[in-house]
Amino acid sequence: MQTRDILKIHPPAGATAPLVLDSPHSGHDFPHDFGAAVSIELLRDAEDVDVHELYAHAPRHGAHLLEALFPRSYIDPNRSVGDIDLDLIDGPWPDDYLPSGKARLGKALVWRNLDDGTPIYAARLPVETVRHRIRHYLRPYQDALKTLIEQAHQVHGAVYHINCHSMEAVGGPMAEGGAGRVRADIVLGDRDGSTCEPGFTARVAEFFSARGYSVAINDPFKGVELVRMFSDPAAGRHSLQIELNKRLYLRAGTRERGERFDELQAHLGDLVAELAHYANRQAAS
Repeated sequence: MQTRDILKIHPPAGATAPLVLDSPHSGHDFPHDFGAAVSIELLRDAEDVDVHELYAHAPRHGAHLLEALFPRSYIDPNRSVGDIDLDLIDGPWPDDYLPSGKARLGKALVWRNLDDGTPIYAARLPVETVRHRIRHYLRPYQDALKTLIEQAHQVHGAVYHINCHSMEAVGGPMAEGGAGRVRADIVLGDRDGSTCEPGFTARVAEFFSARGYSVAINDPFKGVELVRMFSDPAAGRHSLQIELNKRLYLRAGTRERGERFDELQAHLGDLVAELAHYANRQAAS
């Protein structure tokens, strides 16, 4: 299996800024060995639809953009390698076990159920099935992101990472924050201020607020593994998660682009341009 089959890196069009974006959940190339008991249509409910397209202008402003091509419901690259749901494994798990608590929602490294609680599999998964997904999907994606971040840091002395996501307008039965909860337009996650300098989070919040979006910080999403894994603000490595409400750019109840898609895409291009300028200035200071 080639890396190009599971991820795609969009390099900067010109001068490189110390800014890296990644979209780990917008992929929908379904592996032939998925073995799910539900349809692809239902599995795509877990998808951050078109997020990589919303940020498609990022390379024009000097940022790298990494996207996963495989679906999040197959294996979630925004989880640690040891975040195993033991209720999904057939037999004892022999490798690292570092639970994050996501298993209680059925959304650990390999999802056990969909957002509405529907089971994805008819039976437990063999250990080697999960190991295969870790070896050929999880690790290559996380390694690629690490390389982009480390290269930017080496060149510029600092790096700013945006972890790009989208969310349902209202929380489902197995959702963070509880069922039926209406979410803000934009949710920023910096793990309670631990993954980036406060000024970076504040600048992104101000950008969206100035354009009429409602913004929440660390509520209900604080950021998960990819912002935790590569961040070290004291050493100049800053990571921030951005969740976009799907109601902003999709037609209700569908994966079809809504009339505001182009507007949101343009705003995100402006955001990246502003953050590239900010990151360059901070790195030079």
